[in-house]
Amino acid sequence: MAISTGGASEDTPMSDINTTPLVDVMLVLLIIFLIAIPVVIQTVPLHLPKVRFDPTTTKPENVSLSVSTGADGGCAVYWNLTKVGHDELLKRAVAKLEAEVKRLGSNITPDQLPEAHIRGDINAPYKCIGAAIYTMQQAGFARVGFISEPPAGGVTTRL
Repeated sequence: MAISTGGASEDTPMSDINTTPLVDVMLVLLIIFLIAIPVVIQTVPLHLPKVRFDPTTTKPENVSLSVSTGADGGCAVYWNLTKVGHDELLKRAVAKLEAEVKRLGSNITPDQLPEAHIRGDINAPYKCIGAAIYTMQQAGFARVGFISEPPAGGVTTRL
């Protein structure tokens, strides 16, 4: 039977819980977790580039695509200023790439091949932009990039 203190009768048990063993167990678990967690969590050390944006070098052979939402709610893709469908985009891209390969000859480096630059409307669904990327890669374009507007507020410098 527990020892009671104070004015209560001797027949009532003491209702206080001894928390010292609970605190001891919790401190031991805390120390175990502090030692074990760094072993369990493994990361790959990376040094990411600290660049706000890379300026785009525009070459005349690059393909400029604009993607937006059409009037009917579907996708509208423009090759320069001409609206094209999926099949027409693929056909034009293959023809453009074949013409450039024929023009450059047999000694071609990847830097000499044309790039596809996509300007995507901020309100265009992702499926529209993704379809344009997929079509250009399907045609053989190895480099497909996005053209964006720099943030307002002055000159952007490299960090």
